[in-house]
Amino acid sequence: MKHLPPKHQQIITLHATFICQVVELSQAGDGAARLNALLKQAEESGWKALSGAVRQIVAGQRELALIRGLDEEDRVIAEAILRGLQDPTTLPDPEEKPEPALAAPGLAGMILAAASGNVQALTLISNMAEQMSRAGGPMARLASVIRPLINGERDPDVLCRGMNEQTRQLTLDILKELKQLQAH
Repeated sequence: MKHLPPKHQQIITLHATFICQVVELSQAGDGAARLNALLKQAEESGWKALSGAVRQIVAGQRELALIRGLDEEDRVIAEAILRGLQDPTTLPDPEEKPEPALAAPGLAGMILAAASGNVQALTLISNMAEQMSRAGGPMARLASVIRPLINGERDPDVLCRGMNEQTRQLTLDILKELKQLQAH
């Protein structure tokens, strides 16, 4: 995985559990029902295109045309699943934590997409914020600024109130990325 671009590594790390579950359940003799439930849940979370592609991959289709129509994040996930099915040693470690320095560009992109009405981005970032809230502590504090960022809040004093230094820095990095993205 280390030969992939940093953004792709980050996507794979963020979705490692899903990637590993798909591969594991697709290879387990009794995993079909659980895989179906996992993909149904993914569809309900806004991953209809990815779930459809994964169903075809699991059914044995391996043509690259299958994933060409997916957005970048879905394509990276599908490619990781394909690699994992062919060589399980390429599967990501579900226990590995995302690199904080790489989180800001991805979060900023999702925040802008959600703010512009992209339902898939809104669903994805909402799910991420919910997971961060459940984690508690600094992650919950970061989750609490996602909605204000989507709604256009850009004042660092307002957003960073009560954050530890690491979470504050990540929030400032997100603001910097948002400013750069909005300038383009």
